[in-house]
Amino acid sequence: MTAINKSDGKTTPSRSAVIKKKIRKYLYLALAVFILIIGIWIYISYFFTYSDGYRSGMLQKFSRKGNIFKTYEGEMILSSVQSNKNVSIASEKFLFSVADKEVALQLEKMQGKAVVVHYTQKNNTLPWRGDTPFIVTSVKLSD
Repeated sequence: MTAINKSDGKTTPSRSAVIKKKIRKYLYLALAVFILIIGIWIYISYFFTYSDGYRSGMLQKFSRKGNIFKTYEGEMILSSVQSNKNVSIASEKFLFSVADKEVALQLEKMQGKAVVVHYTQKNNTLPWRGDTPFIVTSVKLSD
């Protein structure tokens, strides 16, 4: 609704129209802030690199698996103590995913060998990127 001012003939918006306009402005602002917060959360959760580094060990398993998204998944044995016959006594497994097909082809050829991989760690996983937050970006044979 608008009111007509009798002295100069101009129309002025009613009080309820002004309030509705202010409410709409604040709702748009709140929506923009909400979308910004969701965008930051998605970036930090799925794309931000939490850590990166190198791991050395024997490549025990490497496969391509998945129902909808086929991803490359691997398993390395990280040896902390070696016996005198080059057999690992105390070891832990390092599970990782590979997003790059070239790196995956290199890893397929290195099964059973000692390798050094460079990885990045994300905070969460995406179905098309792999099962683990550890994404291997490069590989080389260990010396």
